[in-house]
Amino acid sequence: MAGITNAAYRELCAEQGAGLYVCEMITSRGLVVGDRKTSSMLSFAPNEQYRSVQLYGVDPGMMAEAAHILCERHRVDHIDLNFGCPVPKVTRKGGGGVLPWKRDRLRSILTATVEAADVHGVPVTMKTRIGIDPDHVTYLDAGRIARDTGCAAIALHGRTVAQAYSGEADWSAIAELVRAVDIPVLGNGDIWEAADAIAMTEQTGCAAVVIGRGCLGRPWLFRDLADAFAGQPTRSMPSLGEVADVLRRHARLLATVMGERHGLTDLRKHMAWYFKGFPVGGDTRRKLAMVSSLQELDALLATLDPDASFPDTELGKPRGRQGGPRRKVILPYGWLDDTTGCELDLGEAELDVSGG
Repeated sequence: MAGITNAAYRELCAEQGAGLYVCEMITSRGLVVGDRKTSSMLSFAPNEQYRSVQLYGVDPGMMAEAAHILCERHRVDHIDLNFGCPVPKVTRKGGGGVLPWKRDRLRSILTATVEAADVHGVPVTMKTRIGIDPDHVTYLDAGRIARDTGCAAIALHGRTVAQAYSGEADWSAIAELVRAVDIPVLGNGDIWEAADAIAMTEQTGCAAVVIGRGCLGRPWLFRDLADAFAGQPTRSMPSLGEVADVLRRHARLLATVMGERHGLTDLRKHMAWYFKGFPVGGDTRRKLAMVSSLQELDALLATLDPDASFPDTELGKPRGRQGGPRRKVILPYGWLDDTTGCELDLGEAELDVSGG
C-alpha cells in the first residue's frame, strides 16, 4: 500500500510481534532506470533482519535485471511479485491483477525472476487474486505456474479484480489452491483480528496469512497474531492512552526516516485509523489530521482521555479501502481473446516511478 509500508511503519509493526514485513511496491523499470523515488523506498529499519521487497513488472528481462539489482546492491533476502493490483489505470494496460490471464506471459516473468534471484540464493514468491471476475478465473493456473517455475510460495487474495476491496473474501478458493499445488499457499483477505487468522488457517489449510488493510492503525495486530499462533491468550486491547503512545512512537520513527515536517505529513492519513471508534471530539480529530510538528502532536495527545477503553464495536470491522465492486474491469482491447501474451508490448502497464 502506497505510503503505508514504509520503513518507519514496518519498524513499528516489527516491535509488536514476529512476522515478515514487505516494503512498498517497487517497479522493475523504476529500479533499473535508477529512479530516485524508487531508490529512496528501498530503505530498511534496523530491526528488519530479513529484507523483503515487493516487486512489480510486466517484462521478463526487466524483472530479471531488477532482481539482480535487488540482490546485489540492496542485499534483499526475499522478493515478492505483485500480480493482484485492481486499479483501473493499471488493468487497462494489461498489468496488475489481470496479467495472470496471459498464462505464457506470467510463466516467462516468473521464470526469468526466479532464475535471476536463484543465483543469489534469494527466494521468490508471488501474490495474485482469484481472477479478473467470476467468469475469468486464473488462480489455479497461476498457482501451477508458480510451482513449475520454482516460486517458493504463492499468496492468494480471495477476491477478484472486479471486487477490488468490496464484499467478502472467498476463503474456499484459498483451500482449493492448497489442494491443487504442493508449494506453500499464503491466505489473504478479511483478517481483521487474530481469531480471523486462526480461522483461515483451520478452514483452508494455508501455510501462513498475509495482512493488508487489517493492520491500518493497529500495528499491535501482529502482537496478537504472534500470541494466537503460539497458543497464548490474546492480550487486552489497548486503551486510548496506549494507542496514543503507539502513535507517538510512529511519529518519531517517521521523523527519523523522513524528517519532522514530511514525517508528520505522512502520519496524518493514519489518524482516522488509529482513533476509529474512540471518544475523540471532532475538533481534536481535525487538528490531528493537520498536525505538522511533534510538539503539536504531543499537545493534542495530552488532551485525550488515557483511560478510555478500546471500542469493542470496532472489532472485526473492515479497515481501509472498501468501496463497491466494479461493474466492468477495464482491459486492453482483445485481452480475453487468448492466454498467451508473450509478444504484447505492455510497457505502459509499468511506470518508471514506484509506489502503489
